Amino acid sequence: MFDLGFDLGFIIVAVVIIASILSAAIKILREYERAVVFTLGRYTGTAGPGLIILIPFIQQMVRVDTRTFAEDVPSQDVISQDNVSVKVNAVIYYRIVTPEFAIIRVEDFRMATSQLAQTTLRSVLGKHDLDEMLSERDKLNADIQQILDEQTEAWGIKVSNVEIKHVDLDTSMIRAIARQAEAERERRAKVISAEGEQQAAQKLSEAAKILASEEGSMQLRYLGTLTELGNEGSSTIVFPMPIDLLSQMVPKPDGSKS
Repeated sequence: MFDLGFDLGFIIVAVVIIASILSAAIKILREYERAVVFTLGRYTGTAGPGLIILIPFIQQMVRVDTRTFAEDVPSQDVISQDNVSVKVNAVIYYRIVTPEFAIIRVEDFRMATSQLAQTTLRSVLGKHDLDEMLSERDKLNADIQQILDEQTEAWGIKVSNVEIKHVDLDTSMIRAIARQAEAERERRAKVISAEGEQQAAQKLSEAAKILASEEGSMQLRYLGTLTELGNEGSSTIVFPMPIDLLSQMVPKPDGSKS
């Protein structure tokens, strides 16, 4: 007779072995996953998504996620070209376009990309003034993205976007920038006021020339001014006397009036 306990144990071991073999041979990859397949340690192809079958103990695979990664770049101490110390942090967006390169050519593509982003951020921003860091972020983002994309291409990585999030200044520098902004606003106000006075002077000069060129125009202007004063309802009325009327009342050296 067969030993029931021995038969049951044998069956369990066999089931475990078969399940292990099937688990090693059959893999299911999601739509955003790819499998980098190695046969006896050598790269033999990239498979997926869907169902793939491997030769157990002969072939192994490494899963690679092809979705976009958002990598936060830690705050970096940067000295600008005009010798201002700031802290800058950013975020980079990238994805793997060649899975076998990301596995074979670099040990840890996420760590390598993060370290490269930190050094590139310091290098690029150190070539610009503080004003450019604050006002030209789009241009700086594009420059950093281009450099990162070129250097990570060998790893099968495509850097799609870089965004500088914060440029942090110390308190004294913030006060200095506020004073500079206030001085700039005062300068613009004075320029606008001076331009307004210049335009007004030009118009007054043109009006004076027109009044002087037309005979009787000054008298009409004088009468118009009297009408305006009469409509104000004031108990005291000051009558302006045109210069040309006074000149007619002043006697000439020969005793006659002009």
